[in-house]
Amino acid sequence: MDLMGKQFIGYGRSSEGTATFQTMDPSTGQALPGTFYAASPKEADQAMQLASAAFEAYKNAGGISRAAFLNAIADEILALGNALIQRAMAETALPQARLEGERGRTVGQLRLFAHYLEEGSWVEARIDPALPDRQPLPRADIRNMLTPLGPVVVFGASNFPLAFSTAGGDTASALAAGCPVVFKAHPAHAGTCDLVARAIVAAAQRTGMPEGVFSLLFDPGHETGSTLTQHPLTRAVAFTGSQKGGMALYHLAQQRMEPIPVFAEMGSINPVILFPEALQQRSAALATQLAASVILGVGQFCTNPGLILAIESPELNDFLEQLGTAIEVSAPGVMLSAGIRENFSALAAEMLEQKGVEVVGKSKSQTNEHQAAPLIGKVSAARFLENPRLHEEVFGPFSLMVTCKDVRELSQIIQALPGQLTGTLMAEPSEIENYEGIVSLLRNKVGRLVFNGVPTGVEVGHAMQHGGPFPATTDSRFTSVGTAAIRRFVRPVAYQDFPDALLPDALKRNNPLNIWRLTNGEWSKS
Repeated sequence: MDLMGKQFIGYGRSSEGTATFQTMDPSTGQALPGTFYAASPKEADQAMQLASAAFEAYKNAGGISRAAFLNAIADEILALGNALIQRAMAETALPQARLEGERGRTVGQLRLFAHYLEEGSWVEARIDPALPDRQPLPRADIRNMLTPLGPVVVFGASNFPLAFSTAGGDTASALAAGCPVVFKAHPAHAGTCDLVARAIVAAAQRTGMPEGVFSLLFDPGHETGSTLTQHPLTRAVAFTGSQKGGMALYHLAQQRMEPIPVFAEMGSINPVILFPEALQQRSAALATQLAASVILGVGQFCTNPGLILAIESPELNDFLEQLGTAIEVSAPGVMLSAGIRENFSALAAEMLEQKGVEVVGKSKSQTNEHQAAPLIGKVSAARFLENPRLHEEVFGPFSLMVTCKDVRELSQIIQALPGQLTGTLMAEPSEIENYEGIVSLLRNKVGRLVFNGVPTGVEVGHAMQHGGPFPATTDSRFTSVGTAAIRRFVRPVAYQDFPDALLPDALKRNNPLNIWRLTNGEWSKS
């Protein structure tokens, strides 16, 4: 499938910029077919102008129409067939099975949001009917519901070329909310982005969506992203990537004449706590389980278990030996890009240079210049507490084991940690009640608590929380995965004493949408 490499601006294509770039095969370092044009400031403005013009019609299209659009996107992505998978494989070095699964997740979350819109109660309608005879003062009729913010700028993530990219969770939730999307393609998999953008545009045209409901811009650098974030018509930004990148966008957004929210997921080391009885009962199984999680996807998951905590014991010594062996026999892997691999190598080496850090296990397989070797380090709690550098993420197949003398040191470590996406408790059910203080401390630091599982693997559903205290995300009240992600792109609006004919359908007295509404403090459909 030929790639034009031009910007998607509404229903048109444009290539006014003079700078070009290509994507690379990370397993060979060779350039891939297709030349992509960097967007010009004029093209970025055109995309935002079209998105703003589309907003009024799109937000009023209704849940059923927007659901049809999301389902059509899912259909069009599937219609791309194997060409999409092959291009994504070439640009990311991810295996076919992983990308087919990721395509399924992408399509699944689009359909999940479509169903969510069809049911309709997500608008959280709240109604306090008028009480004209109330004493000492009457009460006005007040009705409240969520309404979309406006055009949203979405940045593609490096590690999920489909599920956190062009039609991924950020785009799906923003479109579901009623917000047009201007997408900044990730330069490492621009070809994959191009193909999926075609699917979205085709779906928009097929379902009669206003032009400008979706646009996509290419740029190998940061200029276009900065321009979009600072554009006066942008109402919110969604980003998944490094803390440096997320905070740069956050500061740009706060420096605007009208500050806007930036929902950035920026990294996490996802602590795993091994409790004594669990180590006594199943240290070998835990070593196998954690090793597999550390090396899954060459460690390129935001939920990679980058920190393992436990109290010193003979069983912990056994676990460390077993974990080291599991890592030593593991295979190296090609990372998503040369830049990511180089960064991993530098950060892992820097970790091992820190005072008191030892190697527990490193893959003994020979690596080439395009591969990264899995690695586990170990350090005492005292060294960890005195060195904040050890608290930082190493993106890739790396984890640091911290050994604690007692529960007090374990508590100190948890308190010293910055915010995380997840925290995992490996414990026997009979012992966990003895560590309520540890569980409480960990809950203060994370968005998701996992019991006797691994943090890698994030279910897309209604209850998932994929977000955590800073710096895991810029706002821990929200999630970037699951239907609750829609709340990032809406705001509440109250209507006081409005005539019924002028109210949105969700707030009308006869409830024509038959949705659940909080009326006088009780949920009902009446």
